Amino acid sequence: MNPLALVKIKPLLKTFKENHPKFLMFVRKALNEVDDGSIVEVKVTTSEGKEFFTKIKMSEQDMELVNETRNFLHS
Repeated sequence: MNPLALVKIKPLLKTFKENHPKFLMFVRKALNEVDDGSIVEVKVTTSEGKEFFTKIKMSEQDMELVNETRNFLHS
């Protein structure tokens, strides 16, 4: 990953956190609760009303990413 990209993202992430504090609290809670076999669903509705939806069942391999993300967020 480009270190300069991280420098650019940091203030954007700070603004996002300020604008949407409940979303990040939700993500943290979900990351703490999700386990192998959990179902994760995501739905996006555009301003024009288009809907995109996906659903995945978390696997043991997926949990490796979740665990690393947990570690990153708690460090």
